[in-house]
Amino acid sequence: MSLLKFIPALALAPLLSGCLIYSGGEGETKVTQLKDLGVAPAVDVKRTYAGSFPIAQSITVPPGYSTVYLSGMVPGPVAGTTDQFGNTEVQTESVLKRIDAALQAEGLGFGDIVNMKVYLVGDPAMGGKMDFGGMMKTYTKYFGTAQQPNKPTRTTVEVAGLANAAFLVEIEVTAVKAP
Repeated sequence: MSLLKFIPALALAPLLSGCLIYSGGEGETKVTQLKDLGVAPAVDVKRTYAGSFPIAQSITVPPGYSTVYLSGMVPGPVAGTTDQFGNTEVQTESVLKRIDAALQAEGLGFGDIVNMKVYLVGDPAMGGKMDFGGMMKTYTKYFGTAQQPNKPTRTTVEVAGLANAAFLVEIEVTAVKAP
């Protein structure tokens, strides 16, 4: 008698996600991983967008995906100097390039990001106010484009300061990898 008959189907759902269950003949039940057959799971990451703003309202990640958390990234110096990091737009570009490199090391890209936290410091050149527009000018080059249409959920907040007084931007992301 098969053990499958005694385990409630709901309890097996996370275990069997991405599997094909079929009869092997003579009452035998077989379970095969879809990836072993070269077949992608039918369920994909679900993104809900509201309006044209380049962020997702919500994202649902199906069971079986791996989650990759990247620590907050800060900008690198502009033109090799250690005392100049540029304005918010330039710093956002630098940070996103660093995030891209870290994601690529994990076999991921910007389209795999499901959540982003953006920390902006008030720019002295703007009277101490955060430059949301400068951040968005760079952000929209990478998210919600024809080449990369996926948009993450995102929070953007102004903070009093970051680890270096010259940093205006720090970004932390969470990405997912399909099984």
